[in-house]
Amino acid sequence: MQSRRFDFEGEGGHRLAGTLDLPNGPVRGCALFAHCFTCTRSSLAASRVSRALASLGFATLRFDFTGLGQSGGEFADSSFSGSVSDIGAAADAMRAAGTPVSLLVGHSLGGAAVLAAAGTIPEVAAVATIGAPADLAHVRRLFSDVDELLQRGEAEVSIGGRPFRMRRGFIDDLASHDQRSRIAGLRKPLLILHAPRDEVVGIENASQIFLAAKHPKSFVSLDDADHLLTRPRDAEFVANIIATWASRYLPDVSAPRTREQSGVVSVVETGEGNFQVEVTAGGVHFLADEPPEVGGLGSGPTPYDLVAAGLGACTAMTLRLYARGKSLPLDRVTVEVGHSRRPGQKPADLFSRRLQLEGALTGEQHQRLIEIAERCPVHRTLESGAAIETAEGGLDEKIVEKPGSNVAERVRLSESE
Repeated sequence: MQSRRFDFEGEGGHRLAGTLDLPNGPVRGCALFAHCFTCTRSSLAASRVSRALASLGFATLRFDFTGLGQSGGEFADSSFSGSVSDIGAAADAMRAAGTPVSLLVGHSLGGAAVLAAAGTIPEVAAVATIGAPADLAHVRRLFSDVDELLQRGEAEVSIGGRPFRMRRGFIDDLASHDQRSRIAGLRKPLLILHAPRDEVVGIENASQIFLAAKHPKSFVSLDDADHLLTRPRDAEFVANIIATWASRYLPDVSAPRTREQSGVVSVVETGEGNFQVEVTAGGVHFLADEPPEVGGLGSGPTPYDLVAAGLGACTAMTLRLYARGKSLPLDRVTVEVGHSRRPGQKPADLFSRRLQLEGALTGEQHQRLIEIAERCPVHRTLESGAAIETAEGGLDEKIVEKPGSNVAERVRLSESE
């Protein structure tokens, strides 16, 4: 996953600061994340959910609303209508950049804002909200000294223990929105995520949004998560649910693995547990880890599992190509591989491989396929050993073999006697 700055002009003429989190592989869709009230694009929920969506293939824009974070303008002049306009301006900028937004995701009041904005962005195919209020009047309860604000027209109020200068226009604007009618007229797939124990926006808000919305609509409980999704696992869960749900409504834009793509495999620490890393290989993303018994989270295959998988995959591909070239009646190949150590022996590492060859094969054909398995490219690499060169910095793709480079070696095997 990589991130780059994506600033754009808001409807009020102010420069709005954004971050575009990009997948390393094919893009499944483009999402826009609207953060919670008085938060920023760098808040835990915004950054974690956005990055997790990017790791799952969604190019995701998160930005600071007017007057917040690094965006221009005064927060005192902001309003809910202004936030809705900011979302529209962000969608316009994404469209102009050739990456139209197909998925809107909003957290808390940002969730209410995406519900209001969705009808004005034609390319949006699906909407997801996280801990969103059903009634905008709910926001008033977050203010301290709201009576002073209403009486004087402007006051410093405390929101979540932080001081903000506000004007009465913000409160008056909230009353001008019929949010439930908007939800009823949304006519786009809606996913509602809410924690039953949310102490900021009660779970009854999720029920009201769900009842107001038309199908297709879905609700997912966030169990014991807090409103701000401060635990990384909660943000990751939210992203996984949204990505899986949204894939039903978004066009399939994934590109097949080609020889023109990079042959570089990327492994990046996630910051979770002692060993967990995110692997990007061949346009897909997955986690690698170690078992809990040795200090890991058990969230993915171990490094030696991956080496064994490489041997098994290469073996199956090689046997299939050989059988096809020789017109052998091989119906299916199953390869099981395991790694072990043999103290005192050379080499000490042993990969045990077992083949299951299905089909009306003769004994001679079985034996020949076993011999061919011994000659698959990964087998030969492991058996002969390999040089490893280590240096600091990025890996130059020009020195790395392109995907599929060893297929020619398999073809030669299929043509052998």
